[in-house]
Amino acid sequence: MATIRDVARLAGVSAGTVSNVLNRPSYVSVDTRERVLQAISELEFVPDQRSRQFRPGRTRTIGITVAELGNPFFVDVALGAEAVCRERDFGVVLCNSSYDPQLESQNLDLLVQQRVQGIIISPVDEQSSRLNMLKDRGVPMVFVDRVGDDRDVWSVMIDDKEGGRLGARHLVSRGHRRIAFLGHPHRSPKVRLRYEGAREVVLQSAGDITLEVVNTASWTIDEGRRLGAALATRPHDKRPSAVLCANDMLALGLIQTLVGAGVRVPEDIAVVGYDDIEWASIGAVPLTTVSQPRELLGRTAVEMMISLIDRSGPMPEANHIVLAPELVVRAST
Repeated sequence: MATIRDVARLAGVSAGTVSNVLNRPSYVSVDTRERVLQAISELEFVPDQRSRQFRPGRTRTIGITVAELGNPFFVDVALGAEAVCRERDFGVVLCNSSYDPQLESQNLDLLVQQRVQGIIISPVDEQSSRLNMLKDRGVPMVFVDRVGDDRDVWSVMIDDKEGGRLGARHLVSRGHRRIAFLGHPHRSPKVRLRYEGAREVVLQSAGDITLEVVNTASWTIDEGRRLGAALATRPHDKRPSAVLCANDMLALGLIQTLVGAGVRVPEDIAVVGYDDIEWASIGAVPLTTVSQPRELLGRTAVEMMISLIDRSGPMPEANHIVLAPELVVRAST
């Protein structure tokens, strides 16, 4: 049976480099990593799973890595998680991935090096091989807010399709017939679900109702401003009478630019956001939005993680908790 030193010799690297490829791949250059993986394949090398098993430290600490702390949604999730950790006498190591898959991999490596008891993650790259490797090593993980149907992992998330239905149903009930969806459903599974829920309502409604997709490059206030400027320049009969946004950040930027351009909200264009971040209620035009229980997401994820950490015996089957969104009606509609 081939050993790690055999792999290192064939690949022309040190045994430590082979270990990094197996356990901390983000630390190794792409060329070297491919060379080591080729040697592993040629030698049919199988790592000793016992030596790779995750061994947590003695201090009860949970690692949390979120997609973007610049987004108040993730701040609230982290605060909810931290509150339960404090109540249950767990320490917290919080990492921000800034929507960067490489930084996310480095954060995961850091958390393992810190020997946390488990990792709660809102992944930037849900299909990352790093996540699969950590799962194979026995690291308890709970996914928050972002998990595909094909992932056999513990998770807590919001019913995003129902959220899309709530927003669209509200606009249709207000008599809107030209509705735009502001987001990028082809790039994000969550946004796709929100769009599908809205589209379902439009297709089932009586009358001639259209749902236009306005693709966005990001989730930011600046992107909302950019698209608000584009909508404001359209002729009155060519622009939507209502906009359903994929998140509140887009909606807030959109409203700011529309109002600045003389487009009245909601008289000319009604706007619905998604998340119900703290800023949603304090703008010049308080925002109607689909509210996500953000702190409850974080709290539920920690309770789920503690149940995994305190288990006895093998890892139990994956459990998925889905929380319900709610519509909060304010002045923007």
